[in-house]
Amino acid sequence: MADQENTNTQTIEASEREAPETVETRVDDEGRPSIPDVLPLLPLKEVIVYPFAVQPFLVGQPRSVRLIDQIMKGDRLLALVAQKDSSIEQAGPDDIYTEGTVGRIAQLLRRPDGTIMVAVQGIERVRVRRVVQEEPYLVAEIEVVQEEYEQTVELEAMRRNAVELFQRLLSLNQQLPEELGQYATSIPDPRHVAYLIAGSIRMDIETRQEILELPTVREKLVRLTDVLNHELQVLELGRQIQSQAQETMTKAQREYFLREQLRAIQQELGEEDDQVAEVNRLREQAAEVQLSEEARRQVDRELGRLERLPPASPEHSIIRTYIEMMLGLPWGVYTESEINVPRAREVLDEDHYDLERIKDRILEYLSVRKLKAQRMPDADRAEMREPILCFVGPPGVGKTSLGQSIARSLGRKFVRMSLGGVRDEAEVRGHRRTYIGAMPGRIIQGIMRAESADPVFMLDEVDKLSVGYQGDPAAALLEVLDPEQNYTFRDNYLDVPFDLSRVMFIATANTLDTIPAPLRDRMEILELSGYTEEEKLRIAEQYLIPRQLRANGLQAEEVHITDDALKGIIRGYTREAGVRNLERTIGSVLRKVARRYAEGEQGPFEVTEENVSEYLRRPYFEVEAVERIDRPGIATGLVWTPVGGDIVYVEASLTPSNEERLILTGQLGDVMRESAQAALTYVRSSWRSLGLDPSTFDNQAVHIHVPGGAVPKDGPSAGVTMASALASVATGRPVRSDVAMTGEITLRGKVLPVGGIKEKVLAAHRAGLRTVILPRRNERDLEDLRDELRGEMTFVFAENVDEVFATALGEPQAVPA
Repeated sequence: MADQENTNTQTIEASEREAPETVETRVDDEGRPSIPDVLPLLPLKEVIVYPFAVQPFLVGQPRSVRLIDQIMKGDRLLALVAQKDSSIEQAGPDDIYTEGTVGRIAQLLRRPDGTIMVAVQGIERVRVRRVVQEEPYLVAEIEVVQEEYEQTVELEAMRRNAVELFQRLLSLNQQLPEELGQYATSIPDPRHVAYLIAGSIRMDIETRQEILELPTVREKLVRLTDVLNHELQVLELGRQIQSQAQETMTKAQREYFLREQLRAIQQELGEEDDQVAEVNRLREQAAEVQLSEEARRQVDRELGRLERLPPASPEHSIIRTYIEMMLGLPWGVYTESEINVPRAREVLDEDHYDLERIKDRILEYLSVRKLKAQRMPDADRAEMREPILCFVGPPGVGKTSLGQSIARSLGRKFVRMSLGGVRDEAEVRGHRRTYIGAMPGRIIQGIMRAESADPVFMLDEVDKLSVGYQGDPAAALLEVLDPEQNYTFRDNYLDVPFDLSRVMFIATANTLDTIPAPLRDRMEILELSGYTEEEKLRIAEQYLIPRQLRANGLQAEEVHITDDALKGIIRGYTREAGVRNLERTIGSVLRKVARRYAEGEQGPFEVTEENVSEYLRRPYFEVEAVERIDRPGIATGLVWTPVGGDIVYVEASLTPSNEERLILTGQLGDVMRESAQAALTYVRSSWRSLGLDPSTFDNQAVHIHVPGGAVPKDGPSAGVTMASALASVATGRPVRSDVAMTGEITLRGKVLPVGGIKEKVLAAHRAGLRTVILPRRNERDLEDLRDELRGEMTFVFAENVDEVFATALGEPQAVPA
């Protein structure tokens, strides 16, 4: 059963009606139908039928249909009671209210789906005393609730007030017919008026039931007055809101017409309004900019749209911002001056120490560009394309500052874009203009800041790009860094091609492993390794100390840091591939000197190796390689990390066990574990050459441990180190304390080449180790080292593990208890 719109004038419009059978209905002395004490009871959902009202509703439940069919054979009377919960399908005696209305079916319509539409005339309010039958439908014992009242002046006043409020409500509510007000005015009976109004206005089911159950007509009229006043307030407020909105629209239309009239007047007077003046200003600016053909067509099209739009339109500001963005780009603006190769060399040497390979590459590029400009003035874009370099190295070696020096040596603007943590493709390509707050990508924004179409553009930390649900920014960079494509780079916001072929892109990274292969393939990789102690000393003297003197307000003659003090700082207070911590430490020393001057002490001051601890307290690092190896079973290896090279100790021991097993600890990765197994197998198979008993490893548990268990370790380069530690513990011959080694091994004992040789050798040099065992095929990698460093170190190149043992293992020694 479904609730229909409540009205007293509704009838059932249908072509197929059942005419009720003519049945004699008993009436009382006053001519009203006589109501039996027992009647069929029909539960209603979301519907209250009041006396005097005609209420249509739909009957769909099988038992309700049977009830209607049954009463149509008699006097067509039934009790109508509302359900407490409309979600209950088969309402029982406890699911209905105790008071309702006796009604008489006036009209009936059977529908094709088996449901019945009925119109019921309410007769009297009744109370359900008890339900006497539940199947096939509810039958209840009822009693009529007499609503006697006295026609007093107060009751008449309340009736008139309710009718007046009802008429005001009808004037505001277009859904109810105004004839209801006239009909209510013509009814003198206050009880009839109360039920007419209650059945016509919007109320929830609980309020409807409450009004039905109120005992007196006076209480019903009081409650209806409250409901009518609330509804009037809601409708008047709604009409006020609508009136204000319409007034605003009318005001906007009026302003539009006035502007049009003003524009016509200004045209007659030969003047321009602000909008026309703005469009003309943008047209003049567009004529001065060297736009491409497609960009000029786009700007002209948008200027035409801007001219036709009123300033109040939301699109007006969007189009104006787009045009200003297009005209703000440096179309055809280049800042590169005449190429002077010797001057470029001076600039690079002024800013950076060493880095000869990088400097040579930049000077080669400048030389080639100068010759092409002189000998091939008509060279096309592909022949004059810029190199795309990628500086890879540990932190603090000068990758970012090198980009600034390159820009200065070229006479170009410098733009830096940090890519660390970028996970949205729109950061590179920009947002489409369909989005609110759309803007160009960071590439175009950087070009706008540079005000030049040929800056040096640094993509910092390209190895730290992330992938999110918004897209892959590394994939968006493929077009930017491809010389065959970037001359028509199309930003999503601009939607026109912009030439990036004259931009010199330089990327920086700490490692190549996380850079996607397609992106890595588009760049020329230049590796920057860590610095030696001597290089750090020269960098500190030439660059770091002068910079920190200026930063701390000191003069060069007011403080002097000796070379021995600098070496002490490098060895004891910093251990890094670059010089970033070294500069911080020098700054800390100079701040304390500045404080002494500020407190009134007289200078100059000298920082020496003896008093440096007064400025920096005790050293953080100590050279401990010699002291660590004091027994057999310990070997020093060399490893590569993203922040430079480092040394690592491998410890091995043999303990009696019921079964032979290999224990590996120190958070080792899969590759390193496999290297340990290969090393053990080779040492066991080489018992004869090592002078071991064949049963040395029988019933022994072999334990290999790499200290620093909180740090994950992996890679094959520790193979020779593990083999040396195992051979040492098995033979009782300690590994030499001044020897470090690196290399991958095979089961046949071959020593295979590994990477990161320069960083590993620098790590050994920092730790005071002067003998390094390397794979024979890595000999060519020593060309990257400075001659002074190679002169201080002894390198042993091994092709098989026996050559490693011959150099690394010392004389036999008893294992201490």
